[in-house]
Amino acid sequence: MEQIANLHIEKLPEGVYLATSNDIPGLVAQGRTIAETLEIARDVAKKLLEAKTERHQQAKLATVKDSFDYPLILGT
Repeated sequence: MEQIANLHIEKLPEGVYLATSNDIPGLVAQGRTIAETLEIARDVAKKLLEAKTERHQQAKLATVKDSFDYPLILGT
């Protein structure tokens, strides 16, 4: 089952990107590019959700529907 977690991504003054999530407390990821930041965030999210499962806690994430919007980020 696939689930959706919303991320907040911001570019820091140092030129790197920072991702956090209200849906997954404790998720913090930083990368040189948006793609790298998303990849790191996905790995961190999986580990955090696995830890919750081990403690018999469930994350309250939305399940993926048959149709949803997804931003496509293109380089210039």
